[in-house]
Amino acid sequence: MTLTRRNLGTQFALAAAGLTIGGEAAYAQRRLLKGVDLSKLVLLNGNENPEGPPQVSIDAMSRILSQTGRYHDEVMERLTDAIAETESVQSNQVMLGSGSSENLHCAVCAFTSPTRPLITALPSYELPIDLAHAYGNAVVRIPHTEDWSADVRKMVAAASDAKGGLIYIVNPNNPTSSITKKADIAWLIDNLPPDTVALIDEAYIHFSTDPQLASALPYVRAGKNVVVTRTFSKIFGMAGLRVGYSAASPELTAKLTAFRNGSISVTGAYAAIAALGSPALIAERRERFGKVRSDFCGWLDANNYRFIRPHANFVMIDVDRDVKQLGPAFLEKGVAVGRPFPPMDKWLRVTIGTQGEMAKFEEAFVSVMKA
Repeated sequence: MTLTRRNLGTQFALAAAGLTIGGEAAYAQRRLLKGVDLSKLVLLNGNENPEGPPQVSIDAMSRILSQTGRYHDEVMERLTDAIAETESVQSNQVMLGSGSSENLHCAVCAFTSPTRPLITALPSYELPIDLAHAYGNAVVRIPHTEDWSADVRKMVAAASDAKGGLIYIVNPNNPTSSITKKADIAWLIDNLPPDTVALIDEAYIHFSTDPQLASALPYVRAGKNVVVTRTFSKIFGMAGLRVGYSAASPELTAKLTAFRNGSISVTGAYAAIAALGSPALIAERRERFGKVRSDFCGWLDANNYRFIRPHANFVMIDVDRDVKQLGPAFLEKGVAVGRPFPPMDKWLRVTIGTQGEMAKFEEAFVSVMKA
């Protein structure tokens, strides 16, 4: 059955008091798979796209491989212009990054400090949190609302109390696969306190057509204090190529760029340009993916397994037992599943794979849950 948030108040209070949701937990899955032949596993642990890059991108990379002895800075300009055209912004509003991770890193550097906190939902993607902690900057973690959306009113209150900061929302969220509704995002932007930037991470937005979900890019076009990050890792299937970008006002983009490393791979740039030149690609992939996800959710419903209704390419399932104990059991069945996301220690994040991969997971899940 679909689940809204059950009472996790005690666990959330512990997390808010200082329980780390990154650090060692973030690398547990990598250690678990060390020395394992990945070719023999069903990999449902990394929110990757089993389709991989589209053929048009593979062809583009093949054509440029013999020329990768050069830096090809002009190609980065072409990619920046292509993204700007696609997102209806100006080229000086776009910053390329290694996946979207580099852009998130730059935002933490540019807009947080020991007195200007990173304000984020709990749980959410840990990278910005771990970075802020590493820099000695303040972090405020606010539990989701009952429907698993970001509590924008409490986030704004926290920024107001701190007299500024960086409000970080992943939409759809990782790991819950839930969304923050467009009305709440609109309220957030309308009520941003002074010296506050909203960072909206839209890595998974292409997987959903929910009418309550909307991109924050219109606020970028309107010149608001908003940074939107996106990546070619998910719907485009280019996780290993590490291509992403942010869109923001020219002023915010200049502040981000000051912390940028400065390059992405030439092959990745050509792959991304080719994908952007295929306008039907996103809808086609979303439709195919949506069928697999819908079938899987139907199986969960039919078997009365509790889960959060997903909007991204993964599902969070209530397994009512410590997730750390389940990883090895699934590996014995040839399936790699998601790592723990404290304080949701009894919830299992599962990436949506192919129909065949999900069938293998279902078989393994029934067996593991009976043990």
